[in-house]
Amino acid sequence: MKVRTVITYKDYFEDFLKKQPKKVQDKIYKIIEAIETLERVPQNYLKAITGTKGLYEARISLFSNIWRVFCFFDEDKLVILLNGFSKKTQKTPKREIEKALRLMNEYYNEKEQKEKKK
Repeated sequence: MKVRTVITYKDYFEDFLKKQPKKVQDKIYKIIEAIETLERVPQNYLKAITGTKGLYEARISLFSNIWRVFCFFDEDKLVILLNGFSKKTQKTPKREIEKALRLMNEYYNEKEQKEKKK
């Protein structure tokens, strides 16, 4: 049973996903399913990004490779997937975090504009 809904923002996540091998895509889908169905998602699947307000990374690892997909919660039950990348270094690259924060702000600005039009 789903405890939250996962959606994507624009095509950033899909574009990233399409470039990944089938095994990686399957692993990403498993992590998304865990985020949707587990009341408490383990930190090895979903972790808050230190120094940001509300940005998380879905953590995917397969063999010795690591991928990250940025996401955030909207109204507690909705998880919005943003950009993803293959992690090559110990620290998450600052430019990837900045891109995710920019997309998150864009999402909220668009949502606010829609609310005003109602």
